[in-house]
Amino acid sequence: MSVLSVGLTGGIASGKTTVGKLLAERGALIIDSDLLAREVVESGTPGLAAIVERFGASVLASDGTLNRQALGALVFADERARADLNGIVHPAVRQRRAELIAAAVDGSIVVSVIPLLVETGMQDDFDKVIVVDLPVETQLERLQLRNGLDETDARSRIAAQATRQQRLSAADWVIENSGSYDHLRQQVDMVWDQLVAELDEPR
Repeated sequence: MSVLSVGLTGGIASGKTTVGKLLAERGALIIDSDLLAREVVESGTPGLAAIVERFGASVLASDGTLNRQALGALVFADERARADLNGIVHPAVRQRRAELIAAAVDGSIVVSVIPLLVETGMQDDFDKVIVVDLPVETQLERLQLRNGLDETDARSRIAAQATRQQRLSAADWVIENSGSYDHLRQQVDMVWDQLVAELDEPR
């Protein structure tokens, strides 16, 4: 028995966070990429120093922490700047994730929640991949409701990610999330049982 490393992904507003919480309740160790992305640019980190070197001190708040709004304004409309930022943050997040996985207790099921897993070509970094899936129209409705977006903005955010088909092609398991919470929980139970069984399989 060793550690089973699982990638969990899905489109925006698909329900990745909910599925992650359900897996955590069943015993999974959850690594949230969004939280790691914040951790690697905290005050005093090499990540923050690299951002300041690239973008200047204007991206810092008065207390020396990262001013995300100011940084966002710089990179939102500038593809090159956004790529430079990703080149700083993504490797640091990958390194931190690898450290956490390596430190996990033997027999752990470690689930890394990664919104852009397919977009960044990371599906082969994991033993197994879970994709949270739902029809695009349902996704659109939930995104508009959650983020207060109009339909045009919501569609553009969905279009900026991998297609539904691209994500599904990377999946070992698909959790369908257009129905009830009870139905979602039942699917998570089934996947969890298979993950536990997978731990005993030689890899």
